Parts: sequence; C-alpha cells; structure tokens
Amino acid sequence: MPIKRSAGKVTFDYLNMTILLAVSLLCLFPYIHILAVSLSSSAAVAEGKVSFWPADFTINSYSFVVSGSQFMKAFGISVQRVLLGVVIYMAVTAFTAYPLSKEDRRFRSRTVYVWFFVVTMFVSGGLIPTFLVVRSTGLINSMWALILPGAVQIFNIVILLNFFRNLPKELEECAFLDGGGHLTYFLRIALPLSVPSLMTLTLFTIVYHWNAWFDGLIYINRPDHYPLQTYIQMNVIEPGRRVRDITDLDVLKTVSQSTLRAAEVLVTSIPVLLAYPFIQKYFIAGITLGSVKE
Repeated sequence: MPIKRSAGKVTFDYLNMTILLAVSLLCLFPYIHILAVSLSSSAAVAEGKVSFWPADFTINSYSFVVSGSQFMKAFGISVQRVLLGVVIYMAVTAFTAYPLSKEDRRFRSRTVYVWFFVVTMFVSGGLIPTFLVVRSTGLINSMWALILPGAVQIFNIVILLNFFRNLPKELEECAFLDGGGHLTYFLRIALPLSVPSLMTLTLFTIVYHWNAWFDGLIYINRPDHYPLQTYIQMNVIEPGRRVRDITDLDVLKTVSQSTLRAAEVLVTSIPVLLAYPFIQKYFIAGITLGSVKE
C-alpha cells in the first residue's frame, strides 16, 4: 500500500530539489563560460562579447593546444604519473590497511602502529626536510619524485582498514579451515569484497595525481619534464608565453592567451570527467562502508 505524503512533505521535496538544481547550475556556469571562451575568437573575448555562448566560433585554440609538442609531452607525463601512482598507492594502501585491521590480540602493538600513522596526518615533516630527503635519494628530475614521497596516504588507509574490519569474521575462519593463509584470504576474499572502497580510493588517487602541480615545480628543474598541471601553472603566471610561439598570422587573429588558457583547462579536465562515470556507482558505497566502524 503506497504511503500518502502530506502537502508539507511534497512542498519540502520540491523546494529541496529546486535549491539543489540552482546550486548545480551555479557550479556548471563557470565551466560553460570557459567552454564558450575556448571556442571564441580572441577579438570577441577581448571585447567582452562572450558569456555562455561562443562568439565568432573557432576551434583554433584547441588545434594549437593539441598540436603543441610541449603540451602533449606534459599530458603524457601526467598520464604516466597517474598510472604508476594509482598502482603504487593502492598497493601500499591495501597491504598496510590489512594488518592494521586486525584485533590487538592477533596483532600485538597494533595500536602503536596505528597512532604512528595517524599522527602524520596532523604533523608532517615539512617542505624543506621532504625536499632534502628527495634530493639525497637522487629522485630530483625523475618521475619517482612525484610519486614516492606521498605514497602512504593515511586517510585512504583508515578508510580501507575500517572496511576490512567490517568484513564477516566467518569468511576469514573458513579460509583458514580450507588451508589458506592470510595472503590467500587477502587476495582472494578481502580484496574482491572491497571493490567499492578500492574504486573510491582509486578515484581520489587519480584526482590527486592529475591535479598536483606544486611537487612538479619543486622537484622537477627542467620545464620539458613538467607534468601537465605544473606546465599550465607556468603559463598562467607568465602571460603571453604560449602566444609568442604562434607563427601563423591567421591563427594569431583568433587565438589569445585567454582562449588558449580556456582550451587547456577544458582538455585537462577531460580524463577525470571520463573516469568518474565508471567509478561513480562505487563512490557512495565505498565511503559509507569504510567510514563506519562496528
């Protein structure tokens, strides 16, 4: 039998949906404006004719961005960083979270190890000591300087260890009775059941590596080895840098620093936008299941 809702409840639901829709549109408007700027001519942008619809439509900005060897090289470096970073970060997270999820009677001094990790969430070594460690280990100007210093993500470990703790203890007992050990249970039972949390943390890791720019600025001394976000950041703080590379007069008439910057921002956001729909269905389940401890 369907439940009859009161007029006040119906009114509240519609009001709530209206507010959420308005907030969503407010978040979407800046993205639409950047898209319109990237598809407009430099003259139209300079005259302030562009709002949410392109003026003097042109794709020259995208053509110049994609054809730029330095941009594509930085794009490739970021893709490589994301792929290596996801594999290493998730492996470290999973292999660290599993033993920390065990009870104190099964893992002595577990609490000490947990606090050892948790304290680093609030007190870090600092930028200069971290840089000195990276330099002394010979990682400067290498891909590993962008990946290894932050490989142990404590927040992700806490989320995953709570998920492991919520798994039924009977599954582990059955695995041990069948002759399996911790590694068998971890690889064949715990990890497959942890797919929602793993996919959620994978999304966090992808966004972290794709958007990071500061570590590339301090650990990479050669501009041709910059990741994509560091490359874009250098273009932002040095206006006109990309425009000086344009030699075709016809392109120069329709392309400016503003349109190039907008096109770069749009192209940069595409990989994350493509990855999110495949992980979205795991997102809410992964966060809620891994954040509540019985």
